Amino acid sequence: MAGRRRLAVSLAIVIASMLLLFTVPQSYFVLATFVSTSCMIAAAYADGALGPRRPKLSPVLLGLATAASLYGIFYGGAWFVSSFHPFGITSASETSIYSLISSPANPVYLQVTVLLFDSAGFESFFRGVLQKRLRPRLGVMAAPAVALLDAAIHIVTLNPLWVGATFITDLVWGVTYHYGGTRSSFTSHLVWDVAIFIVRPIR
Repeated sequence: MAGRRRLAVSLAIVIASMLLLFTVPQSYFVLATFVSTSCMIAAAYADGALGPRRPKLSPVLLGLATAASLYGIFYGGAWFVSSFHPFGITSASETSIYSLISSPANPVYLQVTVLLFDSAGFESFFRGVLQKRLRPRLGVMAAPAVALLDAAIHIVTLNPLWVGATFITDLVWGVTYHYGGTRSSFTSHLVWDVAIFIVRPIR
């Protein structure tokens, strides 16, 4: 019972921090990202999801493979959006997301640090805590369940492209976590983040 109560409190704090993140003025987005992801990391630590792990190559390789696959999916998705404008969605929706991180006002080292916290926070909490709790009952279906939760929280952004992208990325990272653990999903998340926001954005 104490564990469930702690999880409920942690989830409430994380959701509140994410709602703050998505509603603050754009100039405060980076700072709010550090706050929100720090809440996620602290919640994961309190749940016992963080700890020393022996380095292994296979989880990293799995993460690299799924990051590359996910980048390919988004490349095709960007072409589809720019060509067909489904539900009235245009490339402007993509630009508004990219500008939050890859703004000229944010030096590269700050962008990398933000993305590192983003990957660590989301993977430690959404996969390392929530999906881990659901996996004994749902198996691999815990991945879409957690992805739906995260996507639902993103509805507050009023950006349907962001909501859809969140579900797709979380689904891929959830499946990656199911088969490779947190090291795999963290690798995939971080590499994809850096590739799509810094190295070669898809616009």
